[in-house]
Amino acid sequence: MSHTLLAMVFCPDRTGLVAGLSAALFDLGANLGDTRFAVLGQGAEFSAVLTVDDDLTAGQVEAALKGVPEAEGAEVSVRPYDTWAESRDAAPITHLVYVSGGNRPGLVARLAEAFGDFDANIVTMNAQPLPSGTGGGVAEQYVLRFAVAIPAGRVEACLATVSNTAQALGLSYRVESP
Repeated sequence: MSHTLLAMVFCPDRTGLVAGLSAALFDLGANLGDTRFAVLGQGAEFSAVLTVDDDLTAGQVEAALKGVPEAEGAEVSVRPYDTWAESRDAAPITHLVYVSGGNRPGLVARLAEAFGDFDANIVTMNAQPLPSGTGGGVAEQYVLRFAVAIPAGRVEACLATVSNTAQALGLSYRVESP
């Protein structure tokens, strides 16, 4: 038999971090489900839903992840996740939406509101400022990627609204169906 755990790791970003963490989980016999990795400023976040044998505890998984050299000093949390592990009722991703352009306050909020107005579920979102080459670290450009589940019958109006919102903010917009 098996059970499900949620593993979360936060530490400074280092080359080889994902390889080290995923290798440690492989060595334990863990099967990765939904898995995310992101660099957040100078830090990095790794999270994964894991299916493991019943004889493997959350404490053992946590100890293995803390032992990864690339994750030295990491904040590691591993806990049972059986309650939420199976998302049978989750809406499938219907569209991938890419928006980019000048960075300004409120970008994420305005676009998220446009999706919400049509009951579209944002399944994943990545937002990333891109620093200018002029020094000072000020982000002049912003890139957003959304994976969304838009209800049937609302797709055309939702995507038109998101496109209009992006254009009103001076952003480029692109959409794909997975």
